Amino acid sequence: MDKKIYFDNAATTKVRPEVYQEILPYLDEMYANPSSVYTIARDSKKAIDKAREQVANAINATTREIYFTSGGTESDNWAIKGVADAYKNKGKHIITSSIEHHAVLHTCEYLEKQGFKVTYLPVDKYGLINLEDLKSAITDETILVSIMFANNEIGTIEPIKEIGKITREKGIIFHTDAVQAIGHVPIDVKDMNIDLLSMSGHKIYGPKGTGALYVRKGVRITQFIHGGAQEFNRRGGTENVCGIVGLGKAIELATSEMEEENKRLLELRQTIIDGILNTVPYTHLNGHPEQRLSNNVNITFDFIEGESILLMLDFKGIEASSGSACTSGSLDPSHVLLALGLPHEKAHGSVRITLGRYNTKEEAEFLLKELPPIIERLRNMSPLWEDFLKSNK
Repeated sequence: MDKKIYFDNAATTKVRPEVYQEILPYLDEMYANPSSVYTIARDSKKAIDKAREQVANAINATTREIYFTSGGTESDNWAIKGVADAYKNKGKHIITSSIEHHAVLHTCEYLEKQGFKVTYLPVDKYGLINLEDLKSAITDETILVSIMFANNEIGTIEPIKEIGKITREKGIIFHTDAVQAIGHVPIDVKDMNIDLLSMSGHKIYGPKGTGALYVRKGVRITQFIHGGAQEFNRRGGTENVCGIVGLGKAIELATSEMEEENKRLLELRQTIIDGILNTVPYTHLNGHPEQRLSNNVNITFDFIEGESILLMLDFKGIEASSGSACTSGSLDPSHVLLALGLPHEKAHGSVRITLGRYNTKEEAEFLLKELPPIIERLRNMSPLWEDFLKSNK
């Protein structure tokens, strides 16, 4: 295949043509600062209002509950630090999971240094938290539960509605990092009792550097970025108009096409999973086999390292990853895979393939053709494979 094949859509996505066209006017003739009073400034303000409505509609929120940010990481930081500060007189205990994105884990680690106590819930072999563990972890000091909607590495979808029911009954704030779930999974913040929700534009064919935080009306949260009176006096700084417009259009398209696109991706996903597991021995699917994102494939290949597989795939024009894009440069094994119970050597041998709207059946077939000989070649060079063969003679 002559062209590059991009299988890393969980890391980022290209901007859709429809989104690009929506953004263009705000880079050219409607470039004004929305806080000004003249005509083109009012046009910019109207564009932000429209985008806020598009985002709110996608999750069944109101426009006054949507705050635009620079992306998922800022939204996670603001949600957790903002609630911790606002409710610290009530208690200083936070509950999260061991497989969260580092935007959540590192924020919690920061708060631990500020005197907060954090409970990191374990997960089962599929990456699911146990609801009884959650109930047992709650104390009179618990002010916040932060559990991601769907995991960025293994695609497992957590029981969000059930978590929301528990936290609402206990009067505890519930935040979910929905960066990977938005546009892939139906989300209703009211029905699911979600109090805060983080999202990002560049995972759903919008521009990088833009995201949003949903804050349910009545939830107290301190200001994270101080400056002007933008975002209802809660986040200072001149608005990223073109980014916000792009996010609004991207989320509108993603949610309207979700059912049809999920059906297509699910078929493609299963073709790849079945093709690998049935043709390459000593391979294992990571994450829940069914309760997972329609575009996520995460496979462990025993006896070899994932980075070596990725390099050889790249030589064939196939671009994938070994886990989160934020830690792909690290030599440490995935904290998510270790939390599932995988030993270090197996965690090192994982490859993540995440599909998107531009991937085709032909690309999947090309992957399934090129991958088995790559695995065979790498295993033939592996001392672990050699030891395994000797021990099984």
